Amino acid sequence: MSRHGRTLKRKLGDIGERRTAWYLLLHGYRVLERNYRFGHKEVDIIARKGNLIAFVEVKSRSDCLQTRPQTAVTAKKQKNIIAAAKAYAKSSGATKHILRFDVAEYDLSTKKLTYIKNAFTDGLY
Repeated sequence: MSRHGRTLKRKLGDIGERRTAWYLLLHGYRVLERNYRFGHKEVDIIARKGNLIAFVEVKSRSDCLQTRPQTAVTAKKQKNIIAAAKAYAKSSGATKHILRFDVAEYDLSTKKLTYIKNAFTDGLY
């Protein structure tokens, strides 16, 4: 992918991430981190509501009918998000919190956000 292609993809991804962060705020969450990195692993948004910490993968697409963004969260991507989430929980002292893994699908053409709670689990939480 060309540098311009990566830049455009990043800008489009940012739109979905901002929209998702706003959605979370409107639903009583506090956004703790955006684009949290643990090595090469990344979580788009980490948000807290009470004793729950949501680790959110945001998928933005211009045509969600062709490819469902949720299907882009492969088993490998899930494993990376879970590893980053565990590192975050340990480093922030949040090991007693409920950890949840969500996916937000943002359709750039319709500006519709679909938020999927418990989109995947790690089997421990």
